[in-house]
Amino acid sequence: MPPTAANPTVSVSVLASLRLPPFSLDDAGIAWVQQQLLRLSPEQKLRQLFNLAMHGDNVADARRMAASQPGGVTRFAAHDPDLAWAATRALLEDCELPPLISGDIEGGAIGIPCGTALPNQLGLAAADSLGLSEAAVGVLAQEARALGYNWTFTPVADLNVAFRSAIVATRSYGSDLGAVLAQARVNVQTFQQHGVAATAKHFPGEGFDDRDQHLVTTLNPLDPAAWMDSFGAIYRGLFDAGVMTVMAGHIALPAYARAQGARGLEACRPASVSAPLLQTLLRGELGFNGLIVSDATAMGGLTSWASRAEFVPEVIQNGCDMFLFPHTFESDFAHALAGLRDGRLSEARVEDAVTRVLGLKAALHLHTLSLDERLPPLPQTRATLRSAEHLAIAREAASASVTLVKDTRQTLPVTLRKHRRVVIVSDPTRGGFAHQAPLPLLLPGLLAERGFEVRDFDPTDPPTAENCDLLLYLLAQESLLLQSHIYMDWQRLHGDFRQSMARFWHTVPCVLVSMGHPYYLYDAPRLPCVINAYSAIEPVQQAVLRKLTGEEAFTAISPVDASCGLPDAMD
Repeated sequence: MPPTAANPTVSVSVLASLRLPPFSLDDAGIAWVQQQLLRLSPEQKLRQLFNLAMHGDNVADARRMAASQPGGVTRFAAHDPDLAWAATRALLEDCELPPLISGDIEGGAIGIPCGTALPNQLGLAAADSLGLSEAAVGVLAQEARALGYNWTFTPVADLNVAFRSAIVATRSYGSDLGAVLAQARVNVQTFQQHGVAATAKHFPGEGFDDRDQHLVTTLNPLDPAAWMDSFGAIYRGLFDAGVMTVMAGHIALPAYARAQGARGLEACRPASVSAPLLQTLLRGELGFNGLIVSDATAMGGLTSWASRAEFVPEVIQNGCDMFLFPHTFESDFAHALAGLRDGRLSEARVEDAVTRVLGLKAALHLHTLSLDERLPPLPQTRATLRSAEHLAIAREAASASVTLVKDTRQTLPVTLRKHRRVVIVSDPTRGGFAHQAPLPLLLPGLLAERGFEVRDFDPTDPPTAENCDLLLYLLAQESLLLQSHIYMDWQRLHGDFRQSMARFWHTVPCVLVSMGHPYYLYDAPRLPCVINAYSAIEPVQQAVLRKLTGEEAFTAISPVDASCGLPDAMD
């Protein structure tokens, strides 16, 4: 059906592109999209471009959010599956058009709290088995569908280049381009086989800047040719794999922008509001035909660039099809309307964007699925979450992920005969993700259950050969937002200015277990025994216990250079 006189802005070219991958709509899907384009008012179309954030599982909050009739809602569910189910059900019931229900379903500390705990991306990369990755991601996908999710903001397609990066480290698949692409393809294909759209992020690629785009606009320093050989190869590979969406980060690519004519500060414009990066590079040179979503618009990488009144229309006008997380829907929707009325946001760009939003919904069959097909009945959801099969996969993946980086003094295995008295040093500032509580530190209790005498480090009674058989550093800092930098803060760990300069491994056996950041050897290259476990989820902590005590062998391969290139770190 061609555009009508009453709706002259229906984009024929974008509508036709929905027949192509990654949407691949048939005649019925195209007809549904076109019907909505002809039916929706300009204001209703604009609403479809907003993806709201819902923290927690309050049904009343869900219904208030649905009253805005947004295109999508990102769910940060809590620990009670019944409450999570009820809140999502309310969203689905009250939205006139089926909403996209999205989440950061990455694994580790960034996942669905009421679901099966699985290793994060770096942990799966360490396991070095695409088959095991497929099984683990399959669990994430099945449980996401059981809770009504149809869109995941994964995979993270960034590269571990700057080892000091607190935001990339455990969220990526490592530093090897080929391994990152192979693992990311498995993530895309597995999620989408289960009816959950995948998202390649964070375009144009994070990993060189050790800062966090939640706090500042970060910079990708590669020239156009080098970028095309690295991140360009990853994104092209994921497009070939059928990834349906890309997330535009608050990351600049200055060399490319300058090659497109940008001068001065404009070369450092974040991708989320950059037409050269989104329209010329991503759409044009790379040929991406799917949906582009911005990263969260509350992040400092965007808010430090411009005011909300300025950047809200720019996010859409410059190439994003969906606007992630308004400050409040009312205020940012007003900014978008103002941009539409004064010409900063064109009707044609809104039309193209909403066509792709509707196309994604049709590609996921949301318009034909019943309510119970989009969100299974609660008994079915309960049966899917944390099933025996899923827990078994979690245990296998956790065991395969734990990596022995070094053991130069053959300290392992830890035994009651040699190491009965254990002193624990832990980091008291472990953070959670998106207002969630930090994962509990279980290993001290697990060791005590095995008969070890466990006590916390006391700076007034430091460990000696007479009072301690093992000094165990247990750190659990995964890559989570707003941490800026992760490092061994010796004064905080040892609790005393003088003790912060003490190193005890010359007098007592010392082991460091990092259930998070993999680069502590930079701060302590002479630590004799280091284990990287990448996450503090319960299956990983259980696996660490088995590895420490010699019940299981270490089989994982480090997906990063844990020595940070230091010549004294591995001997």
